[in-house]
Amino acid sequence: MDDERGDTSGAELDVIMARAVAAARVAEGVPAVERRRWLAAAADAMDADAAELVRIAMRESHLPEARLTGELARTTAQLRLFDRVLDEGSYLEATIDHPDPSATPPVPDLRRMLVPLGVVAVFSASNFPFAFSVAGGDTASALAAGNAVVVKAHPGHPELSARTARTVTAALAEAGAPDGLFALVSGFDVGPLLVEHPDTAAVGFTGSVPGGRALFDIAARRPSPIPFYGELGSLNPVVVTPDALRQRGAELARGLSESVTLGAGQFCTKPGVVFVPGGEQASDAFAAAVAQALPDTTWTLLTPSIAEGFTRRTVEQLAAGAIAVGGSAGASAGSSSAKSGPAEDAIAGSDVGIPGAGAGAGASADGQVAPVILSADVSTVLAHADTLLEESFGPSTLLVRYADDDELARALTALDGSLTATIHAEPDEEIGDLVALLRPRAGRILFGGWPTGVAVSWAQHHGGPYPSTTSVHTSVGATAIRRWLRPVTYQTAPEAALPPELCEGNPLGIVRRVDGVLGRS
Repeated sequence: MDDERGDTSGAELDVIMARAVAAARVAEGVPAVERRRWLAAAADAMDADAAELVRIAMRESHLPEARLTGELARTTAQLRLFDRVLDEGSYLEATIDHPDPSATPPVPDLRRMLVPLGVVAVFSASNFPFAFSVAGGDTASALAAGNAVVVKAHPGHPELSARTARTVTAALAEAGAPDGLFALVSGFDVGPLLVEHPDTAAVGFTGSVPGGRALFDIAARRPSPIPFYGELGSLNPVVVTPDALRQRGAELARGLSESVTLGAGQFCTKPGVVFVPGGEQASDAFAAAVAQALPDTTWTLLTPSIAEGFTRRTVEQLAAGAIAVGGSAGASAGSSSAKSGPAEDAIAGSDVGIPGAGAGAGASADGQVAPVILSADVSTVLAHADTLLEESFGPSTLLVRYADDDELARALTALDGSLTATIHAEPDEEIGDLVALLRPRAGRILFGGWPTGVAVSWAQHHGGPYPSTTSVHTSVGATAIRRWLRPVTYQTAPEAALPPELCEGNPLGIVRRVDGVLGRS
């Protein structure tokens, strides 16, 4: 697809998929050292085109230059991380059991490793136009594994998607990758067709719960179901303990404000619900401090539909009993805007920092939104969990007052799965029970700090229980590659039939497990 072609038709998709299948067959047999060159070439080309790519991204996403420049650097760093993953080799899980006739039952010669799936479909995200988009983590890890990739462009940044795809396609061709190894498609209708296509072997998705769940169900209903690795929605709870509030309340309020408004609150790891201890006076003081720390600004969100959804969600939360305690217009815990009452009264004008928001729940005329801080007690949250414990994508968070450990436990038990959970406690506090409550509900637990930074590394896990993701795997970090591989065991195979990764003597020098011992033998 290029800038002028528009939406991809079903017939065009068939041609693209046929080329991708042929390219995947070639890529599966290509040594890892060649795939490393492909990844490096793509990274180098994107770095070379960085100025133009960032200019386009600024225009389409409304995100600032510094943020996008950093995100592009993160994207090329992801490609280079998988260069190192391929070099080290343990991602293949190469395992050899030599014959042992004395075992019960006897063990024949068994040699196991992971192999690529074939053609991977990747759905770009709106909120990270580089790092979770055309050449983002899903694409990088799938190509590294030896698959072909067909990317569905996000409608929020079509020009950037096409321009990035041209850069990557040209770089891969220059590096000797097979034709068709990477392609871009676009259009609303092509999404389900891509998931349904018989040549699609797996899907990577980052987006909303409704959209992701619809595609997930399509993947499961296929005559031959396929893996669907979706990142959908995440509330990312934060728990502040009594001692932490007493010792560091002002610091925590500033940190929360910065995390909630980072990227206009359009991070999948934004802290969406914060549990604050103590009575109404203590929690109101913390809420006022958060409100005071909010930036006096408004943002144009990524798309008009996201802005409309943000204001609609705020209206729903207020109607469910949440109270507005702060926003960029100067509302605070002690102001008249902190009263409860009908939703249309509570959000009149900009009292909660949504210019122009009213009973109609629309964004302002110019599409701008501003930060919103809401508050509720545990009983209100539990009575309206379907509304109050649902992700609000944008610069807002819900502060939940809890009276004691039992009330906190009841509230945490009501949470669905999230990508992250954060604990702010003092060093001498006992938090073992709290960790036990949060661990089943999150893929990454932070002890201090804020969850909106996601390092790209070997130990990173970016995933969590549903609805945050649809699998147990990560989409960030070295082990993201595991999603696009499947195991195959060779039994009593002649040496000539074995891939070099499983041959005697370890000709590639990769990490393997031989007769139960992990090493490079």
